[in-house]
Amino acid sequence: MVLELLNRFTTNKYVHSAIILAAFYIISQIFVFICQKIILKITEKTKTDIDDLIVSKTSKPISFILLLIGLRLAIIPHPIKQGILDIIEHSISSLIIAIITYIVIVVFDILISNWGRKFASRTESTVDDEIVVLFQRFSRILLSFIGLIFILEAWGIKVGPLLASLGIAGIAVAFALQSTLGNIFGGVSLIVDRSVTVNDFIKLDDGTQGTVLDIGLRSTKIKSIDGDLIIMPNGKLSDSKIYNYHKPLPNTRVTIDFGVEYGSDVEMVRKIVLKELNSLNSVLKEPAPQVVFSELGDFALQFKALFWVASIDKKLEARETALVAMYSALNKNKITIPFPTRKIYMANGK
Repeated sequence: MVLELLNRFTTNKYVHSAIILAAFYIISQIFVFICQKIILKITEKTKTDIDDLIVSKTSKPISFILLLIGLRLAIIPHPIKQGILDIIEHSISSLIIAIITYIVIVVFDILISNWGRKFASRTESTVDDEIVVLFQRFSRILLSFIGLIFILEAWGIKVGPLLASLGIAGIAVAFALQSTLGNIFGGVSLIVDRSVTVNDFIKLDDGTQGTVLDIGLRSTKIKSIDGDLIIMPNGKLSDSKIYNYHKPLPNTRVTIDFGVEYGSDVEMVRKIVLKELNSLNSVLKEPAPQVVFSELGDFALQFKALFWVASIDKKLEARETALVAMYSALNKNKITIPFPTRKIYMANGK
C-alpha cells in the first residue's frame, strides 16, 4: 500500500515539476555559494581584480539561467496546447538570451574599465575618461543589438530585411554626423599617437599658436600667447601640420639676424657676440651658441646669432636679453650697425 502511494506520488506531473524546480533552485544556490565563498577566495589572491569583479557580478545572473532551464524542464510533462507552449518556450529562451547578453556586457565593461585605467595612467588629458565611456556605451549598444537579433530569431522573426533597412538608416546618420564623428576620431588619434599632449606649445600651419590646455573628445583648448582661449575642432587639428616645440625635447633654438658696416673685422664681431651669448644665464651651454657670417648684404655684413634655450616659454625673454647685450657690446667696441643706404649715380655728374 505504501509503495503504491509512493509510486503515485512520484509519477504525479505536478509533483515531478515541483521536484525539478526545487532541484534546479538548489543547484543555482549551490553555484552562487561556490562562486562567492570559494572561487572569490581564489581570485582574491591574484594580482588583478578583473577576475574578482567578473565572478561577483556574473554568479547570480548565471544562477537565474539555471532556474529558467529548470522551469523549461518542469513544463515538459504537462499537456499544453502547442501555441501556448511555443509562447512559453520563446519567452524562456528570450529571457535566457537577455541574461547572457547582460553577462557579456558586464564582462566587456569590466575589461574596458581596466584598460581605461591603464590608458589614463599614461596620459595627462581628460579625454581618456571620455574615450572609455564612449567605448563602454558603444559596446553596450552593439551587444544589446546582437542580443536583440537572437531574441527575434528565437521568436521566428526574419532579421535580414530589418538589418538592410537599419544599414541604410545607419549610412544616413553617418553622413549627418560626419563632422562630429570626424572630431571624435580626431581626438582619439591625437591621444593614441601622443603627437600633442597637455602643456605642449604648438603652432599650426594657419599661424595659430599657443599652449595646449586640454584635449577633449570633440575639441582641443589652446591658450594663445596673448592669453586668449582658442577652441580648435579635433578633426581640423588632426589634419593640420603641427609644429610641436616640446617634442622630441623642450629645448628650442633662437635665431637673431643682425648686420654690421662694411670694413668691420668679422672675427672680432663673432668673438664679441659669442662672449655676450655665453654670459647669459638663459642660454644653454649645450648645444653651444654660434655666430655665423651669412652673407654680404646690400649695405651691411649679415650675421646670424644662434643659441638654444630650455623651453619655448623662455624664448621671447631670452631673445630680448640677447639683443640688448649684443647691441651694447657692439656699440661699446665701436662696431657700427648701419642704416639701410643706397647710392644713386646721376648722369652728367649731377
